[in-house]
Amino acid sequence: MSYYLHDVPGRLRMKSPSIRKNRDAADKVEQLIRKAQGVDKVAVNLVTGSVLINYDPRITRHGALVALLQENGYFDSSKATTNDLYMHQAASKVSAFAIDVITTFI
Repeated sequence: MSYYLHDVPGRLRMKSPSIRKNRDAADKVEQLIRKAQGVDKVAVNLVTGSVLINYDPRITRHGALVALLQENGYFDSSKATTNDLYMHQAASKVSAFAIDVITTFI
């Protein structure tokens, strides 16, 4: 599992291998995020290592929340895949597959 980050103003989803199947880390992350100003809701999924944060973008920014987790060792943004990158990689795989199928029948 790798790190993942997706943000739209007011909603941040992050995945981290340090949280996956780790109740202690998940509880600490949840407590840490709940204390941040502007955070409305936090949901941690132990199976996927995902953290879903709903926040008020007038009070805080996603970068501040990411930095908070990074400073505490729960996230590494240098290794994170964003939604845009994920979609680009998926589209590239589909495109390569389609080209292989087409050239096979030509």
